[in-house]
Amino acid sequence: MAPGALVDQPIEAITAGKFSNSEAPTSIFPDGIRTSGQHPPLYDVLKPYESFPKEISGPTVWSKETYQNDPDLWTHRFTAEEIAELGDAADKFLSSGTPLTGISQSNFPLPNLSKSLATLRDDILNGKGFILFKGFPVSEWGMEKSAVGYMGLGTYLGYFLSQNGRGHVLGHVKDVGDDPTQIDKVRIYRTTARQFFHTDDGDVVGLLCAHRAAEGGESDLASFHHIWNVLQRDHPDVAETLTKPIWYFDRKGEVSDGQDPWTRQPIAYLENGGKGRVYVKWDPYYVRSLTRFSDKGLVPPLSAEQVHALETLEKTALETSLHMILEVGDIQFVSNAHLLHARTEYKDFPPPAPRRHLLRLWLSTPETEGGWALPMPDSKEKKRGGVQVNNTPPRAPLDAE
Repeated sequence: MAPGALVDQPIEAITAGKFSNSEAPTSIFPDGIRTSGQHPPLYDVLKPYESFPKEISGPTVWSKETYQNDPDLWTHRFTAEEIAELGDAADKFLSSGTPLTGISQSNFPLPNLSKSLATLRDDILNGKGFILFKGFPVSEWGMEKSAVGYMGLGTYLGYFLSQNGRGHVLGHVKDVGDDPTQIDKVRIYRTTARQFFHTDDGDVVGLLCAHRAAEGGESDLASFHHIWNVLQRDHPDVAETLTKPIWYFDRKGEVSDGQDPWTRQPIAYLENGGKGRVYVKWDPYYVRSLTRFSDKGLVPPLSAEQVHALETLEKTALETSLHMILEVGDIQFVSNAHLLHARTEYKDFPPPAPRRHLLRLWLSTPETEGGWALPMPDSKEKKRGGVQVNNTPPRAPLDAE
C-alpha cells in the first residue's frame, strides 16, 4: 500500500452533511457518535510553567524498580470463568449479525467480569496507569471471535476511537512494507522500526498480541509523573520547555477539509480544572517530520532548546521505564494521560510464518465519565481525540490493510 493510502476515503464520507459529534447519523456511525479528532488546545486556559508542581506524589509516580520484580502487581491472568463469560458474549454478538463497529456494553454483557474491569479502569486512569491481561485465547478463537471479545472487553474501559484517516477503530500493528524513513507520510506502527517514547491520540491504548516477532518488538512503559520529578530536579529548563505551546505536531495528511496540516501545542499540560494533574501529549516522530513545512517558512524549525528537551525526555524515559514482553494472548492497556510507551525495533520470522501482529484499540474516557479534564475543546465529548478525516465511517478490519 502506498504511504498516502491511509487518507483515502469513500466519496460518501466526504460529502456527508455536517453535524455535532454526539448526534452523528447512524447510517454512517452505528452508535451515533463520531470521533472528534485532533484539535489544538484551548490556548487561553493553558497554564504557565510557574503553575506546575515542583514534585508530584501518589500512585501515578513510579519507576521500573517499583514493579519490575513483582509482575503480580500489574498482571491479571484471565480465569476460566472469565474466558467463558467473554466467549459466551462474543458468540451471542456474532450470532446477532451486528457489525463489529456497533459493539457496546449493551450488546456485550459481562455481568461478572465488568466488576473487576471497573476497578482496573480506575487504576488505569488514576493509578499506575497500566494493566497486562494474560491468557486471552486468540489462537483458539481465531481472528473474528478474538476481535469481538477484545473489543467487547474494551467497551468497559472506554469508547472506541478512529485511529487513522480510514476510520479504523480496530487497528493492526503490523509491518505492511511502508518505509519508516518517510516519517512525514508513514505511521510507524505499520513498520518494524523502533517507536520512541510517545502517547497516542486517545485516553487509553490497548494492544492484543496475536503473533510475536522473531526478535525484538518489546514494550517499555514509563510514568511521566516520575519523569517530571526527575526533570524538575535535574533539568528544570527542559521541564519548562515542555510546558510551552511552541511544539508543532504533524498530522501526516490525515486532515479534514479546512484544517491546518499541523497543530501547535505544549507537551506537558495542567488539567483544565479536575484534579489539576500534569498531562502529557507527545510523539517525537510527529515533531521531527515537519521539515517540508519548516523549509518553506510555514512553521519554525526545531530550536536547539527543543532538540535538547526531546532528547532529554527520551533518555529519562528509557532510564526509568518498565520493560515487558508481550506473549501471544497478552492484552496491554495503557493510559496516554500520564504514561509514555515505546517499542523496540523488531524482526519477523521468515515466510510463511505469520508476521508480528498486535490488535490495537484507542479508547476515550471523557471528562464527564471520570476521565481527565483536558484543556481541549472536546474534553467532555464521549469520543474525544483520535483521528477523524471528514465524515469517514468507522471500520473494524480483521487484518492490516
